[in-house]
Amino acid sequence: MPGQIGLFYASTTGNTEEVAQQIAAMAPDRVRLHDIAAEGVARMQDYDTLILGIPTWDFGELQEDWDEHWQAFSQIDFQARRVALFGLGDQLGYGEWFLDAMGALHDQVVSAGGEVVVPWSTDGYDFDASKALTPDGQHFVGLALDEDGQRSETEARLQQWWPQVLAAFDS
Repeated sequence: MPGQIGLFYASTTGNTEEVAQQIAAMAPDRVRLHDIAAEGVARMQDYDTLILGIPTWDFGELQEDWDEHWQAFSQIDFQARRVALFGLGDQLGYGEWFLDAMGALHDQVVSAGGEVVVPWSTDGYDFDASKALTPDGQHFVGLALDEDGQRSETEARLQQWWPQVLAAFDS
């Protein structure tokens, strides 16, 4: 059987937690949920494959629990680990900073030797700027979700993204 996947998230309003639970429900035998607010980030080292979920707050800021554990997160060695990201943001209200926190996660994982998998197309989104874009500007570094303005798209996006994550993790 393929290895366990550690899904680490933090959520203030419950949206990121809800998405994390939806992802875990797609493979309950493989995915282990970890709420950073309760557990911190140290257990990330127990997994070769990780999913990290983060909402962007206000003007491109980290969610408070991620911010609280950022120093410990920045000490993790991601060498030989594959990581898929999902981020939540608000294109309409905060379009100048859409998914910036997911961009910060990406940059930290890559700088610590990790491989971030499954970029996500920017098609279907309307935002001004994002630090979560690939160098070509055509993709986000992970799954982009907007529970404020595009909640109706979330399930279909998850259904499209999940097989890609499994393929990347199991290859």
